[in-house]
Amino acid sequence: MVIRYLSRSSSVRIATLTLGPLVLLSTPAAAAGLPAEPAPPRPVPAYSSTLLDRPGVQVRPGPAAPGLPRDVTALAWLVADANTGEVLAAKDAHRPLPPASTLKSLFALAALPRLDPHQRHVVTQDELDRVGDGSSLVGVAPGRAYRVADLWRGVFLSSGNDAVHVLARLNGGMRRTVEQMRAKARELGARDTHVVSPDGYDAAGQVSSAYDLAVFGKAGLADPAFTRYCSTPVAEFPAGGWSYPIRNTNRLLTGADGVAPYPGLLGVKNGYTSHAGSTLISAAQRGGRTLVVTVLNPQVSGARAVYEEARSLLDWGFAAAGKVRPVGSLLPQTKASRTAQGPVHAATTEDKAVRAEPQRSDWPAVLLVIAGLAAVLAGVVMAVRRRAAATVARRAHFRGEYGEYVERERARGPSGE
Repeated sequence: MVIRYLSRSSSVRIATLTLGPLVLLSTPAAAAGLPAEPAPPRPVPAYSSTLLDRPGVQVRPGPAAPGLPRDVTALAWLVADANTGEVLAAKDAHRPLPPASTLKSLFALAALPRLDPHQRHVVTQDELDRVGDGSSLVGVAPGRAYRVADLWRGVFLSSGNDAVHVLARLNGGMRRTVEQMRAKARELGARDTHVVSPDGYDAAGQVSSAYDLAVFGKAGLADPAFTRYCSTPVAEFPAGGWSYPIRNTNRLLTGADGVAPYPGLLGVKNGYTSHAGSTLISAAQRGGRTLVVTVLNPQVSGARAVYEEARSLLDWGFAAAGKVRPVGSLLPQTKASRTAQGPVHAATTEDKAVRAEPQRSDWPAVLLVIAGLAAVLAGVVMAVRRRAAATVARRAHFRGEYGEYVERERARGPSGE
Protein backbone atom coordinates (compact mmCIF):
# COMPACT_ATOMS: atom_id res chain seq x y z
CA MET A 1 0.00 0.00 0.00
CA VAL A 2 1.39 3.35 -1.08
CA ILE A 3 0.38 6.45 0.81
CA ARG A 4 1.09 9.91 -0.64
CA TYR A 5 0.82 13.17 1.22
CA LEU A 6 -1.19 16.02 -0.30
CA SER A 7 0.64 19.34 -0.26
CA ARG A 8 -1.10 22.67 0.13
CA SER A 9 -0.50 23.54 -3.56
CA SER A 10 -2.09 20.25 -4.57
CA SER A 11 -5.12 21.15 -2.48
CA VAL A 12 -5.50 24.41 -4.29
CA ARG A 13 -5.21 22.71 -7.67
CA ILE A 14 -7.86 20.23 -6.72
CA ALA A 15 -10.09 23.00 -5.46
CA THR A 16 -9.68 24.89 -8.70
CA LEU A 17 -10.53 21.86 -10.80
CA THR A 18 -13.52 21.14 -8.61
CA LEU A 19 -14.80 24.73 -8.58
CA GLY A 20 -15.61 25.01 -12.28
CA PRO A 21 -18.18 22.19 -12.40
CA LEU A 22 -19.71 23.33 -9.12
CA VAL A 23 -20.23 26.86 -10.40
CA LEU A 24 -21.61 25.69 -13.72
CA LEU A 25 -23.98 23.26 -12.05
CA SER A 26 -25.23 26.06 -9.82
CA THR A 27 -26.97 27.74 -12.80
CA PRO A 28 -30.32 26.35 -14.06
CA ALA A 29 -29.33 26.81 -17.71
CA ALA A 30 -26.12 24.84 -17.29
CA ALA A 31 -27.95 22.12 -15.37
CA ALA A 32 -30.37 21.75 -18.28
CA GLY A 33 -27.55 21.66 -20.83
CA LEU A 34 -28.52 25.06 -22.29
CA PRO A 35 -26.38 28.17 -22.90
CA ALA A 36 -26.58 30.84 -20.22
CA GLU A 37 -29.37 33.36 -20.79
CA PRO A 38 -28.08 36.92 -21.32
CA ALA A 39 -29.22 39.65 -18.96
CA PRO A 40 -32.20 41.63 -20.30
CA PRO A 41 -31.21 44.98 -21.86
CA ARG A 42 -31.81 48.12 -19.85
CA PRO A 43 -34.34 50.60 -21.25
CA VAL A 44 -32.65 53.39 -23.17
CA PRO A 45 -33.16 56.70 -21.34
CA ALA A 46 -35.27 59.41 -22.93
CA TYR A 47 -32.18 61.46 -23.73
CA SER A 48 -29.18 59.47 -24.82
CA SER A 49 -26.22 61.07 -26.50
CA THR A 50 -24.98 57.59 -27.38
CA LEU A 51 -27.85 57.15 -29.83
CA LEU A 52 -26.97 60.32 -31.71
CA ASP A 53 -23.31 59.31 -31.68
CA ARG A 54 -24.12 56.16 -33.60
CA PRO A 55 -23.94 56.13 -37.41
CA GLY A 56 -27.05 55.72 -39.49
CA VAL A 57 -30.68 56.51 -38.78
CA GLN A 58 -31.77 56.75 -35.14
CA VAL A 59 -35.46 56.69 -34.23
CA ARG A 60 -37.54 55.08 -31.46
CA PRO A 61 -41.08 54.73 -32.81
CA GLY A 62 -44.08 53.84 -30.73
CA PRO A 63 -46.86 51.53 -31.93
CA ALA A 64 -48.77 54.30 -33.74
CA ALA A 65 -45.77 56.18 -35.16
CA PRO A 66 -45.59 56.75 -38.91
CA GLY A 67 -42.66 55.37 -40.84
CA LEU A 68 -39.81 57.65 -41.81
CA PRO A 69 -39.97 59.07 -45.33
CA ARG A 70 -38.08 56.98 -47.87
CA ASP A 71 -37.25 59.82 -50.24
CA VAL A 72 -34.61 61.45 -48.00
CA THR A 73 -31.14 61.00 -49.49
CA ALA A 74 -29.18 63.59 -47.52
CA LEU A 75 -25.85 62.60 -46.01
CA ALA A 76 -27.12 63.83 -42.64
CA TRP A 77 -30.40 65.17 -41.28
CA LEU A 78 -32.23 65.78 -38.00
CA VAL A 79 -35.78 66.47 -36.80
CA ALA A 80 -36.31 68.11 -33.41
CA ASP A 81 -38.89 69.94 -31.32
CA ALA A 82 -37.70 73.54 -31.21
CA ASN A 83 -39.41 74.19 -27.87
CA THR A 84 -38.29 71.23 -25.78
CA GLY A 85 -35.14 70.40 -27.74
CA GLU A 86 -36.18 66.75 -28.08
CA VAL A 87 -34.65 65.09 -31.14
CA LEU A 88 -37.33 62.93 -32.74
CA ALA A 89 -35.09 61.27 -35.32
CA ALA A 90 -31.75 61.79 -37.00
CA LYS A 91 -29.26 60.34 -39.43
CA ASP A 92 -25.53 60.75 -38.75
CA ALA A 93 -26.33 63.67 -36.47
CA HIS A 94 -22.72 64.46 -35.56
CA ARG A 95 -21.10 63.80 -38.93
CA PRO A 96 -18.83 66.77 -39.72
CA LEU A 97 -19.80 68.30 -43.07
CA PRO A 98 -19.28 71.71 -44.73
CA PRO A 99 -22.28 73.88 -43.82
CA ALA A 100 -22.21 76.54 -46.58
CA SER A 101 -24.38 79.58 -45.75
CA THR A 102 -26.31 77.84 -42.99
CA LEU A 103 -23.32 78.88 -40.86
CA LYS A 104 -24.62 82.45 -41.14
CA SER A 105 -27.15 81.43 -38.47
CA LEU A 106 -24.28 81.09 -35.98
CA PHE A 107 -22.86 84.40 -37.21
CA ALA A 108 -26.18 86.06 -36.41
CA LEU A 109 -26.36 84.46 -32.97
CA ALA A 110 -22.92 85.85 -32.14
CA ALA A 111 -23.19 89.33 -33.68
CA LEU A 112 -26.88 90.34 -33.59
CA PRO A 113 -26.92 91.24 -29.86
CA ARG A 114 -23.75 93.33 -30.24
CA LEU A 115 -24.85 95.63 -33.07
CA ASP A 116 -27.40 98.44 -32.98
CA PRO A 117 -29.90 97.84 -35.81
CA HIS A 118 -30.39 101.61 -36.24
CA GLN A 119 -26.70 102.42 -36.63
CA ARG A 120 -25.74 103.81 -40.04
CA HIS A 121 -22.44 102.91 -41.61
CA VAL A 122 -20.66 104.03 -44.78
CA VAL A 123 -19.07 101.01 -46.40
CA THR A 124 -15.42 101.14 -47.46
CA GLN A 125 -13.75 99.16 -50.22
CA ASP A 126 -11.40 97.32 -47.89
CA GLU A 127 -14.41 95.85 -46.07
CA LEU A 128 -15.37 94.09 -49.31
CA ASP A 129 -11.93 93.10 -50.58
CA ARG A 130 -11.89 89.68 -48.94
CA VAL A 131 -15.29 88.48 -50.14
CA GLY A 132 -14.71 85.13 -51.84
CA ASP A 133 -15.04 84.66 -55.57
CA GLY A 134 -18.43 83.33 -56.59
CA SER A 135 -20.04 84.40 -53.32
CA SER A 136 -23.73 85.21 -53.12
CA LEU A 137 -24.13 89.00 -52.84
CA VAL A 138 -26.89 91.39 -51.90
CA GLY A 139 -25.24 94.35 -53.66
CA VAL A 140 -23.44 96.28 -50.92
CA ALA A 141 -21.42 99.06 -52.58
CA PRO A 142 -18.48 101.07 -51.17
CA GLY A 143 -19.24 104.71 -50.37
CA ARG A 144 -22.92 104.05 -49.59
CA ALA A 145 -24.51 104.33 -46.15
CA TYR A 146 -26.52 101.41 -44.80
CA ARG A 147 -28.36 100.79 -41.59
CA VAL A 148 -27.28 97.68 -39.71
CA ALA A 149 -30.86 96.35 -40.08
CA ASP A 150 -30.55 96.66 -43.87
CA LEU A 151 -27.35 94.65 -43.82
CA TRP A 152 -28.96 91.94 -41.70
CA ARG A 153 -31.78 91.63 -44.23
CA GLY A 154 -29.09 91.24 -46.86
CA VAL A 155 -27.61 88.38 -44.84
CA PHE A 156 -30.85 86.50 -44.17
CA LEU A 157 -32.71 87.06 -47.42
CA SER A 158 -29.98 87.20 -50.08
CA SER A 159 -27.34 85.27 -48.12
CA GLY A 160 -25.05 88.18 -48.97
CA ASN A 161 -21.43 87.50 -48.09
CA ASP A 162 -20.73 91.18 -48.75
CA ALA A 163 -23.16 92.13 -45.96
CA VAL A 164 -21.54 89.57 -43.64
CA HIS A 165 -18.09 91.07 -44.14
CA VAL A 166 -19.29 94.60 -43.40
CA LEU A 167 -21.14 93.49 -40.26
CA ALA A 168 -18.12 91.50 -39.10
CA ARG A 169 -15.97 94.62 -39.38
CA LEU A 170 -18.52 96.55 -37.35
CA ASN A 171 -18.41 93.74 -34.80
CA GLY A 172 -14.69 94.16 -34.22
CA GLY A 173 -13.21 92.44 -37.24
CA MET A 174 -13.23 89.02 -38.90
CA ARG A 175 -10.90 87.34 -36.40
CA ARG A 176 -12.81 88.56 -33.38
CA THR A 177 -16.10 87.53 -34.97
CA VAL A 178 -14.78 84.05 -35.69
CA GLU A 179 -13.69 83.74 -32.05
CA GLN A 180 -17.13 84.87 -30.89
CA MET A 181 -18.82 82.32 -33.16
CA ARG A 182 -16.64 79.52 -31.82
CA ALA A 183 -17.39 80.56 -28.24
CA LYS A 184 -21.12 80.75 -28.98
CA ALA A 185 -21.11 77.29 -30.50
CA ARG A 186 -19.45 75.86 -27.38
CA GLU A 187 -21.87 77.72 -25.14
CA LEU A 188 -24.79 76.09 -26.96
CA GLY A 189 -23.24 72.63 -26.78
CA ALA A 190 -22.45 72.51 -30.51
CA ARG A 191 -19.18 70.56 -30.47
CA ASP A 192 -18.96 69.56 -34.12
CA THR A 193 -18.61 73.07 -35.54
CA HIS A 194 -15.31 74.66 -36.49
CA VAL A 195 -15.54 78.19 -37.84
CA VAL A 196 -13.00 79.59 -40.29
CA SER A 197 -15.08 82.17 -42.18
CA PRO A 198 -18.25 83.83 -40.77
CA ASP A 199 -20.08 83.70 -44.11
CA GLY A 200 -19.86 79.90 -44.52
CA TYR A 201 -17.72 80.20 -47.65
CA ASP A 202 -15.80 76.98 -48.35
CA ALA A 203 -12.63 76.95 -46.29
CA ALA A 204 -10.29 74.19 -45.23
CA GLY A 205 -11.42 72.71 -41.90
CA GLN A 206 -14.72 74.57 -41.76
CA VAL A 207 -17.40 72.07 -40.74
CA SER A 208 -20.61 71.72 -38.80
CA SER A 209 -23.20 68.95 -38.43
CA ALA A 210 -26.92 68.32 -38.68
CA TYR A 211 -27.06 68.39 -34.88
CA ASP A 212 -25.19 71.68 -34.47
CA LEU A 213 -27.16 73.45 -37.19
CA ALA A 214 -30.39 72.40 -35.48
CA VAL A 215 -29.01 73.83 -32.23
CA PHE A 216 -28.37 77.14 -34.01
CA GLY A 217 -31.84 77.13 -35.51
CA LYS A 218 -33.47 76.48 -32.14
CA ALA A 219 -31.43 79.23 -30.47
CA GLY A 220 -32.22 81.67 -33.26
CA LEU A 221 -35.95 81.13 -32.96
CA ALA A 222 -35.73 82.19 -29.31
CA ASP A 223 -34.55 85.65 -30.47
CA PRO A 224 -37.37 87.85 -31.86
CA ALA A 225 -34.97 89.83 -34.08
CA PHE A 226 -33.45 86.65 -35.53
CA THR A 227 -36.91 85.19 -36.16
CA ARG A 228 -38.13 88.39 -37.79
CA TYR A 229 -35.21 88.48 -40.23
CA CYS A 230 -35.22 84.79 -41.16
CA SER A 231 -38.99 84.67 -41.76
CA THR A 232 -39.12 87.77 -43.99
CA PRO A 233 -39.95 86.70 -47.57
CA VAL A 234 -39.33 90.03 -49.37
CA ALA A 235 -37.74 93.36 -48.39
CA GLU A 236 -36.35 96.54 -49.95
CA PHE A 237 -32.59 97.01 -50.05
CA PRO A 238 -31.21 100.57 -50.30
CA ALA A 239 -29.12 101.61 -53.29
CA GLY A 240 -28.28 105.27 -52.72
CA GLY A 241 -31.33 107.37 -53.59
CA TRP A 242 -33.48 104.37 -54.43
CA SER A 243 -34.00 100.75 -53.40
CA TYR A 244 -34.69 97.41 -55.01
CA PRO A 245 -36.55 94.32 -53.79
CA ILE A 246 -34.70 91.31 -52.44
CA ARG A 247 -36.37 87.94 -52.01
CA ASN A 248 -35.55 85.30 -49.45
CA THR A 249 -33.63 82.48 -51.11
CA ASN A 250 -35.34 79.89 -48.89
CA ARG A 251 -37.80 78.47 -51.41
CA LEU A 252 -39.92 76.74 -48.78
CA LEU A 253 -40.69 80.22 -47.49
CA THR A 254 -41.32 82.01 -50.80
CA GLY A 255 -42.53 79.19 -53.03
CA ALA A 256 -40.13 80.15 -55.81
CA ASP A 257 -38.81 78.02 -58.68
CA GLY A 258 -41.45 75.35 -58.52
CA VAL A 259 -41.15 74.68 -54.78
CA ALA A 260 -44.50 74.96 -53.02
CA PRO A 261 -44.34 77.11 -49.87
CA TYR A 262 -44.58 75.14 -46.64
CA PRO A 263 -47.48 76.15 -44.34
CA GLY A 264 -46.31 77.76 -41.13
CA LEU A 265 -42.67 78.04 -42.20
CA LEU A 266 -40.51 80.33 -40.05
CA GLY A 267 -37.21 80.11 -41.96
CA VAL A 268 -34.30 79.62 -41.00
CA LYS A 269 -31.38 79.55 -43.47
CA ASN A 270 -30.37 77.79 -46.66
CA GLY A 271 -26.99 77.43 -48.30
CA TYR A 272 -25.08 76.01 -51.23
CA THR A 273 -21.49 75.64 -52.36
CA SER A 274 -19.92 73.21 -54.79
CA HIS A 275 -18.09 71.56 -51.89
CA ALA A 276 -20.97 71.44 -49.40
CA GLY A 277 -23.82 70.81 -51.79
CA SER A 278 -27.23 72.07 -50.70
CA THR A 279 -27.78 72.66 -47.00
CA LEU A 280 -30.83 73.85 -45.10
CA ILE A 281 -32.12 74.73 -41.65
CA SER A 282 -35.92 74.85 -41.70
CA ALA A 283 -38.42 75.57 -38.95
CA ALA A 284 -42.20 75.44 -39.09
CA GLN A 285 -45.07 75.85 -36.65
CA ARG A 286 -48.29 73.87 -36.57
CA GLY A 287 -50.87 73.42 -33.83
CA GLY A 288 -48.74 75.05 -31.16
CA ARG A 289 -45.72 72.87 -31.96
CA THR A 290 -42.55 74.16 -33.62
CA LEU A 291 -40.15 71.81 -35.37
CA VAL A 292 -36.66 72.45 -36.63
CA VAL A 293 -35.23 70.28 -39.42
CA THR A 294 -31.73 70.24 -40.86
CA VAL A 295 -30.77 68.64 -44.18
CA LEU A 296 -27.18 68.37 -45.40
CA ASN A 297 -26.20 67.50 -48.96
CA PRO A 298 -28.96 65.44 -50.62
CA GLN A 299 -27.51 62.86 -52.99
CA VAL A 300 -29.92 63.53 -55.85
CA SER A 301 -29.42 66.26 -58.40
CA GLY A 302 -31.55 69.35 -58.59
CA ALA A 303 -31.83 72.54 -56.59
CA ARG A 304 -35.24 71.55 -55.22
CA ALA A 305 -34.10 68.32 -53.55
CA VAL A 306 -33.02 69.88 -50.25
CA TYR A 307 -36.39 71.64 -49.89
CA GLU A 308 -38.49 68.59 -50.76
CA GLU A 309 -36.52 66.40 -48.36
CA ALA A 310 -36.98 69.00 -45.63
CA ARG A 311 -40.70 69.05 -46.43
CA SER A 312 -40.91 65.28 -46.03
CA LEU A 313 -39.12 65.41 -42.68
CA LEU A 314 -41.31 68.25 -41.41
CA ASP A 315 -44.45 66.35 -42.40
CA TRP A 316 -43.16 63.25 -40.65
CA GLY A 317 -42.18 65.23 -37.55
CA PHE A 318 -45.62 66.76 -37.09
CA ALA A 319 -47.28 63.37 -37.64
CA ALA A 320 -44.86 61.55 -35.32
CA ALA A 321 -44.80 64.04 -32.44
CA GLY A 322 -46.01 62.31 -29.29
CA LYS A 323 -45.72 58.90 -30.99
CA VAL A 324 -41.95 58.49 -30.86
CA ARG A 325 -39.55 58.58 -27.95
CA PRO A 326 -36.73 61.11 -28.28
CA VAL A 327 -33.30 59.88 -29.27
CA GLY A 328 -31.47 62.89 -27.84
CA SER A 329 -31.70 66.56 -27.04
CA LEU A 330 -30.52 69.85 -28.56
CA LEU A 331 -29.95 71.25 -25.10
CA PRO A 332 -26.46 71.26 -23.55
CA GLN A 333 -25.86 68.10 -21.55
CA THR A 334 -26.53 69.51 -18.07
CA LYS A 335 -29.73 71.21 -19.19
CA ALA A 336 -30.86 68.14 -21.10
CA SER A 337 -30.42 66.02 -17.98
CA ARG A 338 -32.59 68.36 -15.94
CA THR A 339 -35.21 68.50 -18.68
CA ALA A 340 -35.29 64.72 -18.94
CA GLN A 341 -36.26 64.47 -15.28
CA GLY A 342 -39.21 66.82 -15.63
CA PRO A 343 -42.45 66.62 -17.62
CA VAL A 344 -42.10 66.68 -21.38
CA HIS A 345 -44.80 67.83 -23.78
CA ALA A 346 -46.83 64.90 -25.14
CA ALA A 347 -44.77 62.39 -23.18
CA THR A 348 -46.23 58.92 -22.83
CA THR A 349 -46.53 56.93 -19.62
CA GLU A 350 -43.76 54.66 -20.86
CA ASP A 351 -41.46 57.66 -21.35
CA LYS A 352 -42.02 58.80 -17.77
CA ALA A 353 -41.34 55.32 -16.45
CA VAL A 354 -38.10 55.13 -18.39
CA ARG A 355 -36.98 58.55 -17.14
CA ALA A 356 -37.86 57.65 -13.52
CA GLU A 357 -36.02 54.34 -13.55
CA PRO A 358 -32.71 54.59 -11.67
CA GLN A 359 -29.57 53.45 -13.40
CA ARG A 360 -28.64 50.26 -11.60
CA SER A 361 -25.01 49.29 -11.16
CA ASP A 362 -23.66 45.80 -11.94
CA TRP A 363 -21.14 45.94 -9.08
CA PRO A 364 -23.42 44.53 -6.33
CA ALA A 365 -24.11 41.47 -8.48
CA VAL A 366 -20.43 41.09 -9.33
CA LEU A 367 -19.47 41.27 -5.64
CA LEU A 368 -22.10 38.67 -4.74
CA VAL A 369 -20.75 36.29 -7.40
CA ILE A 370 -17.19 36.79 -6.15
CA ALA A 371 -18.29 36.16 -2.56
CA GLY A 372 -20.12 33.00 -3.61
CA LEU A 373 -17.12 31.70 -5.53
CA ALA A 374 -14.86 32.41 -2.55
CA ALA A 375 -17.18 30.49 -0.23
CA VAL A 376 -17.29 27.50 -2.59
CA LEU A 377 -13.51 27.55 -2.95
CA ALA A 378 -13.01 27.72 0.83
CA GLY A 379 -15.36 24.78 1.34
CA VAL A 380 -13.56 22.65 -1.24
CA VAL A 381 -10.14 23.45 0.24
CA MET A 382 -11.36 22.56 3.76
CA ALA A 383 -12.82 19.30 2.52
CA VAL A 384 -9.58 18.34 0.78
CA ARG A 385 -7.51 19.20 3.85
CA ARG A 386 -9.79 17.17 6.14
CA ARG A 387 -9.51 14.19 3.83
CA ALA A 388 -5.71 14.50 3.77
CA ALA A 389 -5.65 14.72 7.59
CA ALA A 390 -7.82 11.61 7.86
CA THR A 391 -5.47 9.73 5.54
CA VAL A 392 -2.47 10.71 7.64
CA ALA A 393 -4.26 9.57 10.81
CA ARG A 394 -5.13 6.19 9.25
CA ARG A 395 -1.50 5.73 8.19
CA ALA A 396 -0.30 6.52 11.70
CA HIS A 397 -2.82 4.08 13.14
CA PHE A 398 -1.71 1.39 10.69
CA ARG A 399 1.92 1.90 11.63
CA GLY A 400 1.03 1.58 15.32
CA GLU A 401 -0.81 -1.73 14.86
CA TYR A 402 1.95 -3.11 12.65
CA GLY A 403 4.58 -2.24 15.27
CA GLU A 404 2.69 -4.08 18.02
CA TYR A 405 2.39 -7.16 15.79
CA VAL A 406 6.15 -7.20 15.14
CA GLU A 407 6.88 -6.97 18.85
CA ARG A 408 4.56 -9.90 19.64
CA GLU A 409 6.17 -12.08 16.95
CA ARG A 410 9.64 -11.36 18.27
CA ALA A 411 8.51 -12.36 21.76
CA ARG A 412 7.17 -15.68 20.50
CA GLY A 413 10.44 -16.67 18.82
CA PRO A 414 10.95 -18.65 15.60
CA SER A 415 8.28 -21.14 14.63
CA GLY A 416 8.26 -24.16 12.26
CA GLU A 417 5.75 -26.17 10.39
